[in-house]
Amino acid sequence: MNKITKIIAVATFALGLTACGTSKKESASTTDNSKLTVIATANPHAVILEEAKSILKDKYNIDLEVTITDDYFIPNEAVSNGEADANFFQHVPFFDKEKNEKNYKISNVGGIHIEPFGIYSKTIKKASEVKDGSTVVISNSVADNGRILAILAQENLVKLPENADVLNLTIADIDNDTNNPKHLKFQEVKPELLATAYENGEGDLVAINGNFAINAGLKPGSDALILEKADSKNPYVNIVACQEGHEKDEKIQALVKVLQSEEIREFIKKNWSDGSVIPAE
Repeated sequence: MNKITKIIAVATFALGLTACGTSKKESASTTDNSKLTVIATANPHAVILEEAKSILKDKYNIDLEVTITDDYFIPNEAVSNGEADANFFQHVPFFDKEKNEKNYKISNVGGIHIEPFGIYSKTIKKASEVKDGSTVVISNSVADNGRILAILAQENLVKLPENADVLNLTIADIDNDTNNPKHLKFQEVKPELLATAYENGEGDLVAINGNFAINAGLKPGSDALILEKADSKNPYVNIVACQEGHEKDEKIQALVKVLQSEEIREFIKKNWSDGSVIPAE
């Protein structure tokens, strides 16, 4: 792994936020045109940003400074308040929830990658072999229902209701012969127990988030029976966010362009060849 520069300690950064309160300042990019500050979680986001540093410097003469945090509630507040130019750590549903509930002045400026959910099985080798009445072990988080159903729908194991809003779909929405033609049964467990359920051979299929799969030694790209598609319309694509009003800033545009470039796409594919991180299409 490349060396990752920690620009500001999390505790110090949080203290700075407290000092500035909730007042909005102009984005940091307006005060120094050669520097771009981005807050990110360590892996994979800061790793990807580290790879982008030299490209940004060589092509755009921009010095990228990365602040690493493991606190999901700091980055959006910091960007909204103008304490940082951008952040890179979240998918769209989390972004929308934070923006709507906390009235943050932030904008989604581009999708970069996805950390995919996968459907795994100890006994089934092809999706076409899934039998009528099979049991699917899933997370007990209702927020994951739509995401899992969309993955199953990729192989026609379920049919999503017409004009369905995937983010708000629940298992109850397919409780009929039309939308659940294989009469799949769903067994809920805590998210952190999904990989254990798979290892223990529980159910016929197990839906496991990428992070939990990797921690359990699984390789999503090769081990998953069905892997979530990483197209740009997938709402779970991880995005770059900036302060409202700065979407067209040259430095913000340069950052997104570099992170969506073929160089970074190839870096992601090589560095996470197991499929745990996939560039957005």
